Amino acid sequence: MAILVIIPTVDYVFAAGDEPGQYLDRRVVIWNLFYRMMTVAFTVGAVVSGTIIWLCWRFRESHPKATPTPYEKEGVW
Repeated sequence: MAILVIIPTVDYVFAAGDEPGQYLDRRVVIWNLFYRMMTVAFTVGAVVSGTIIWLCWRFRESHPKATPTPYEKEGVW
């Protein structure tokens, strides 16, 4: 995750030229980085949310294939 932030930042640092007229607009660079990171955040969030929903649906008590584990069968609870 840190690589997604570090590489573009280092790229922009070394992209600044020595001659006048080759400046970077920092606002554009910051917003571009913000949108990239938001895309990553929404993608990771969607995967995590989907995984949690699937786990809850798959291992619910009313699932037809749900069987007690050997630990639960022994009545140790």
